[in-house]
Amino acid sequence: VARRLSLRKHPECHSMAGGKAIEHLAQHGDHHQHPFRLPMQHHRNCDFSFSGLQSLVNKTIMQKEQEEGIQAGEILSCVKDIAAAVQHAVAVHIIQRTYRAMLFCIRNNILTAPKATLVVSGGVASNQYIRKGLQMLADANGFALLCPPPRLCTDNGVMIAWNGIERLRAGLGVLHSPEGIRYEPK
Repeated sequence: VARRLSLRKHPECHSMAGGKAIEHLAQHGDHHQHPFRLPMQHHRNCDFSFSGLQSLVNKTIMQKEQEEGIQAGEILSCVKDIAAAVQHAVAVHIIQRTYRAMLFCIRNNILTAPKATLVVSGGVASNQYIRKGLQMLADANGFALLCPPPRLCTDNGVMIAWNGIERLRAGLGVLHSPEGIRYEPK
C-alpha cells in the first residue's frame, strides 16, 4: 500500500519504510472516510489474508486518482485517510483472527488464561496502533502480551536469514551439499 501510494515521495515519509510511513500518516487520518471491508469474514478459522484488502485498497486509490485528476505515483489529497483506513482494517483483521486462536487454545485446554502469553514479533509488532489493539485483546482475555521493543521488530525475512547465519556458524542443521535432496515446487 505504501508503494502504491508513493509514500517515498511524501514530504513527511521520504526516509521511512512503508509500514512506518503508513503508521505515521494514519495518526492524522480518519479511518471512517474509507471503511474497507474486512478480509475473510465468511471463514471461521484463524487464517490471515490481506489479498482481498489489497484489491479493495487498490480500487479505492485508482478511483481517488481519477476523481482528483492525478496520475498513479502522485500523492493523493486523502492519503492520510487511506493510510488510517488500511491500518485500521489490518489491525481489526489481526485482532479478530488472534482472538479466534486464543479462544481455540482456551477451549481445548492448550493454554490457561492466567498463565497464557500472546507473543507478537516481526515488523507488524512495531506498529503501535496494532500493538495497542492486541494489548486490549490480551487484557480482556487474561493474557499477557509480550512484544520486543520496536527497534527489534524487524522484517521476518531478516530474522529468518539471521537465524540461518547463526545456524551456519554453529554448524547446526546445515547441509553442505544439495546431493540427495528432493523437492517439489508448488
